Amino acid sequence: MAVSKVEKSEEEWRAILSPEQFRILREKGTELKGTGEYNKFFGEGIYNCAGCGTPLYKSTTKFDSGCGWPAFFEGLLGAINRSPDPDGRRTEITCAACGGHLGHVFKGEGFKTPTDERHCVNSVSVKFISENTSASL
Repeated sequence: MAVSKVEKSEEEWRAILSPEQFRILREKGTELKGTGEYNKFFGEGIYNCAGCGTPLYKSTTKFDSGCGWPAFFEGLLGAINRSPDPDGRRTEITCAACGGHLGHVFKGEGFKTPTDERHCVNSVSVKFISENTSASL
């Protein structure tokens, strides 16, 4: 799936994002463990990038990892980029369309998921769209 690129200046991002969204999506911050809106949320629908609206995850790939952040075992095809984190230990995940920081991906932790991956995502980086809402669009 080809993702359309979204490019904005820092001022444009600041105008459309809350200060917390800007800190996490644009400055690669992290929300406090256990505080995110979607950590224990399991509605049916799609999680879109909070910055540009690109669909990133299906709710059917979300699971309770107990890590304190929303966890998914895979993203939508082509929607998420991976790159080595500057800390040298982790792999950062970003929105393929706008480059917004989502969190990190971890492999081989032994979760009983089809991919044995955990996409550890900041709630503030995504916006949930209910299956009922998206069906009526």
